[in-house]
Amino acid sequence: MKKILFCGSLILASSCQNNTMKTHPIKETQPIIIAHRGASGYLPEHTLEAYKLGIEMGADYIEPDLVLTKDGVFVARHENEISTTTNVADLAQFKDRHTTKTIEGVEHTGWFTEDFTFEELKTLKAKERLPKIRPDNAKHDNKFDIVRLEEIILFAREQSKIHGRNIGLYIELKHPKYFNEISLPMEDRFLSVLSENGLNSKDADLPVYIQCFWPEPLIYMKGKTIHPQIFLMYSEAPDQSVLESVGVKNWEESYTIEGFEKISEFADGVGPWTGLVFPEGKSNQRQNTSEFIENAHKAGLKVHPWTLRAENVHLPVAYRSSADADNSVSTQGDLSAFTTDLIKAGVDGVFTDHPDIAVSARKKAAK
Repeated sequence: MKKILFCGSLILASSCQNNTMKTHPIKETQPIIIAHRGASGYLPEHTLEAYKLGIEMGADYIEPDLVLTKDGVFVARHENEISTTTNVADLAQFKDRHTTKTIEGVEHTGWFTEDFTFEELKTLKAKERLPKIRPDNAKHDNKFDIVRLEEIILFAREQSKIHGRNIGLYIELKHPKYFNEISLPMEDRFLSVLSENGLNSKDADLPVYIQCFWPEPLIYMKGKTIHPQIFLMYSEAPDQSVLESVGVKNWEESYTIEGFEKISEFADGVGPWTGLVFPEGKSNQRQNTSEFIENAHKAGLKVHPWTLRAENVHLPVAYRSSADADNSVSTQGDLSAFTTDLIKAGVDGVFTDHPDIAVSARKKAAK
């Protein structure tokens, strides 16, 4: 069991500036390690404690998923429905906020960030989203705060000073189409927060990536931000409007060189589900070559696959610890080998819930 150090009182410093916008590419000499929602394999996700642990494990970037509150504040949560990631259901004063909504064609029942002010959300505490898979994480339920983007920026700056290296922010805008439909458009608000915190200028002190499953926000922000943008991709065909914005007739076409060239018009890279990078064949053998990566690189795009997790249930069959280990969903497989093979295949970075394993694998692959 790993010894986990929690952050106590945090000394946060801000340096805000607003300079003339210029192209600000990120130069990297090795595959980057992105702490997916923090070190979320060890602590409840999207908390300063999980981000801190990810940094201590050697991650180059921490990843906040952003949703909006009623008063237009960006908070870090996996989804805007927060019953699975907070203790909101336990608080009597918010019982009347329980409701059902349709988000991007899917019905959800619970509590939603857009029905709360930020000050109200600050009265909640985070909890583990996957308690059956990560029971040790659930032991930390109701300990950690919900945080806003500005807090995360200040925290990354402070951690950069402590560790003597720039800690990057790899930021995802969640459900931008939905938030636009309820009169809470994300893009300009987000760019304003970056500018107000000195992160949209040529002198930005922290590297930043912007990511989204929806191309429209990336298209809109392309000429308004200095930061590279990543188009996230899953195996299932997305909304028809996504296909139209990308300029493809079917989703499989987006994986071709021609499809990637169209994506390169509004994005600097792609964030694919790992199953797109290493499609599982009948043999279920380990792989270290990828047509997906080759095609994306030919179109000038970076490739940052998601999400590398150690548990068998999240790993391709070839990397699980044994054929029958699935009976225990928390049993871990060989994430190190999976990470190593992705690096050998040429990825430019990986999202991972277990940054320590990924950092170690990167060191081994470099030898």
